[in-house]
Amino acid sequence: MKLKIEYQRLTPEKRLYQSDIPVIGLTGGIASGKSSVARLLAMKGFTIISADKLVKNIYQWPESITFIQTNFPDFMRNGEIDFKKLREKVFQDEKTKKLIESYIYQRLPQAYHDELKLHADPSVIIYDVPLLFERGMEKLFDLVLVVYTPRSDQLERLKIRDHISTELAEKMLNQQMDIEDKKNKADVVLMNILSEKELAHETESFVNQYFNLIS
Repeated sequence: MKLKIEYQRLTPEKRLYQSDIPVIGLTGGIASGKSSVARLLAMKGFTIISADKLVKNIYQWPESITFIQTNFPDFMRNGEIDFKKLREKVFQDEKTKKLIESYIYQRLPQAYHDELKLHADPSVIIYDVPLLFERGMEKLFDLVLVVYTPRSDQLERLKIRDHISTELAEKMLNQQMDIEDKKNKADVVLMNILSEKELAHETESFVNQYFNLIS
């Protein structure tokens, strides 16, 4: 698939990490269905790079293990990072959040380019990034695609998915920009309200409208 020329809005020097090919930002709120859209697009042959996956990769680097051991020894268990404990602390303590995020975000460009090398000459990249708007990244993409579901649905899905309390789920949602604001800022909105079938139809319509089939 090739992004139609009228939607290739940026020059390489203005794109995320100075990409020579178009980059689409895929975002939404926690438990909005963003990962489902990423899977649907991957099934159609699109190159998907997940910011969450990049972060997980960074945490596996030896230097990252050393960083956590040095600064947060209570988050280690049997030589490995206790991510459940780490996540809860990050959402509850701003100082910890800033320190860890600073460490991770400094290393994301390298992780991104390492991942891109694994894909053979894609014509477009879809970058799956939860905190796109929160990080002020919207101007780095040719298009910004938001997967939308109402906050009340986000809350219930998050509680079920992560087996957490309403209180913790609310705190996690409050760390992100409200889904209604993201919807208003998007170039394209995919609605995820009624069913998986609806979401698949929305995704199909997006592909048909914005891309040309290339051989």
